[in-house]
Amino acid sequence: MVVTRPNNHTRNPTPWRLGVDIGGTFTDVALEGPSGRFIAKVLTTPSAPEAGVLTAIRQAMTAANLAPTDLSAIIHGTTLATNALIERKGARTALITTQGFRDVLHLGTESRFEQYDLYLEKPEPLVPRRLRFAVPERVNAQGEVLIPLDEAAVAAVIPALAEQAIESVAVAFLHSFANPAHEQRVRELLAAALPELSISLSCEVSPEIREYDRFSTTCANAYVQPRVARYLQNLEILLRESSFACPVFAFLSNGSLTDLETASRFPVRLIESGPAGGAVLAGHVAQQCGLESVISYDMGGTTAKLCLLNEARPRTAREFEVARMYRFKRGSGLPVRIPVIEMVEIGAGGGSLCQVNLLGLISVGPDSAGSEPGPACYGRSGSRATVTDANLLLGRIDPAAFAGGTLSLDPAAAEAAVDRDVAQPLGLPRPIAAQGIVEVVDENMANAAREHAAEQGQSLAGRTLIAFGGSAPLHAARLARKLGLQRIVIPSGAGVGSAIGFLRAPVAFELVRSRYQRLGSLDVALINTVLDEMTTEARTFVARGAPNQEVQIKRLAYMRYVGQRHEISVPLPPGLLQSGDAEKLRAAYDTAYLEQFGRIIPNLEIEVMSWSVAVSTLPPAIERLSETQPLTEIKSATTKLLFDFEQGAALAASVYPRSDLPLGAAMSGPALIVEAETTTVVPPGWRASVNGLGYIVLEATVLTSPNSHPE
Repeated sequence: MVVTRPNNHTRNPTPWRLGVDIGGTFTDVALEGPSGRFIAKVLTTPSAPEAGVLTAIRQAMTAANLAPTDLSAIIHGTTLATNALIERKGARTALITTQGFRDVLHLGTESRFEQYDLYLEKPEPLVPRRLRFAVPERVNAQGEVLIPLDEAAVAAVIPALAEQAIESVAVAFLHSFANPAHEQRVRELLAAALPELSISLSCEVSPEIREYDRFSTTCANAYVQPRVARYLQNLEILLRESSFACPVFAFLSNGSLTDLETASRFPVRLIESGPAGGAVLAGHVAQQCGLESVISYDMGGTTAKLCLLNEARPRTAREFEVARMYRFKRGSGLPVRIPVIEMVEIGAGGGSLCQVNLLGLISVGPDSAGSEPGPACYGRSGSRATVTDANLLLGRIDPAAFAGGTLSLDPAAAEAAVDRDVAQPLGLPRPIAAQGIVEVVDENMANAAREHAAEQGQSLAGRTLIAFGGSAPLHAARLARKLGLQRIVIPSGAGVGSAIGFLRAPVAFELVRSRYQRLGSLDVALINTVLDEMTTEARTFVARGAPNQEVQIKRLAYMRYVGQRHEISVPLPPGLLQSGDAEKLRAAYDTAYLEQFGRIIPNLEIEVMSWSVAVSTLPPAIERLSETQPLTEIKSATTKLLFDFEQGAALAASVYPRSDLPLGAAMSGPALIVEAETTTVVPPGWRASVNGLGYIVLEATVLTSPNSHPE
């Protein structure tokens, strides 16, 4: 455990609020209030994550000299759901679906994400075929019942669920978004017979068209629901028993907050919870620093996340893929259709396991050592080589100062693990083997960033890299080199960046419903009714977490030309839709389409596939960097050997405690800027300084283009 006390760079006049983020390796807490920010970082306790959360909260509260009654809110996010999906460690799950559609999860969209790969393997569904049960029923796209639900067939499935020790069931029928009655009846039958069973309905989890995406999302919700719901319930009980009476919010994948009841019902909305907090922080930092074009880089113990921000705002989407398995290509992961901040996530973190694969190449991740047993150097019974072990051997981490000195690392154990798993199989010297491990993980992240940018039709050129998370500052400069980026920002509290991001988010909730319409025959009465229902429901969610607060409402239509597959979001005018608004929507769609694709298709009819309503409290004010900080070169009396990739040798690097750096301090690489939760590596060819907000800014003094590898 490590607690960081406030420094001169922290300014926050708001009441005391606490953000807590559970990662696969560490649990992070950020506590902010009138006298500054207090940070705690403890090892995650996988068997009982709530125990690690309470330990970290208590440590931060003690450092701030606060009582539980002093807190106004606790905001919680976690990568537990994400890691369960990536590592396939969720509940034993079954699927009940419409007869004839048992294999939708295998068929997918019948597309090939790599057209000419003869050995292409698609991701295995979360629910194996033997645990998918089909029952007679059928509803058409208008919600009309064609075949009534065969309740006897549902009853016949129940013994099989009990026999297979099923913990969670996904119920996904064809066109249930138009008529949910059959799914709701199945829940009644299952709950009566198996009251302990977790049940997820597609009409509630993802009530939209496209059965493959809807089925996949519902299965993902069911797969993680028992673990997440049990954890949230235990956490709430533990907090109340410990006298914490303030509201507790869950952080959602779209960068907003909701109550724990909603999070327990729809844990799939938490899949990108922790990473989304980091993206919110990156947007906040970008606005503070006046940066328009940014890529956020969050690397923890288990995963690495990258997100593009334009105009200092993260891109958003209604769907994404978890655990892409093939060079980060679209289609090689599990589709999840929920409101989400758009990013790419890979199994590359400090605890990622390293080995030599069958091709004789170094392989890193996606499996992680986590916190138990942890990397070999932790001395907690872990023996396999990890990225953290490699970083330790390269001189990037001080074994005596790791986690603020609360966890002393064992270099000998790291040496033994890297030797056995990488150096000896490849016949390499130990430093080169460690360099190879880090180079592979950095290249994996760079490839993911390039692929993600290409998918979005975006350029990486000219962007600033905002790096946070316990491992990101160690790798940021090398990643920036690979991407051709010239500037990096490391915000204060970077080691717990997602937890800090939680404190920057509004209370909000977003709903999406599929109600097919063509603009030429728009039924405004029907759509007004749907929008009103969604607005009331979203307002109710928000009011539970933020009673009597002013809110803002954003309404969108997801539109496309007839015959296309993908939609574009178009803002709806305020108030009730009128019959003349169809032409306004067409004009807005043409503008959005032209901006994205450079042309429009005249005289082609437009259809609306789905409608969304997002209700949120007003965003907090942002403290902006008003003037350039004068720089003063400073020297350090302490040095440490740091292996440099480009020179292939160990160099003497100056060591600076971040807490001792005044505003305007500047230094050139090679250098290490050390803080309790992380270390920022400043290689040769980079210059670091501390701006007026206390953020570390790295700027390249030797300019390179993407993919260049200077000698």
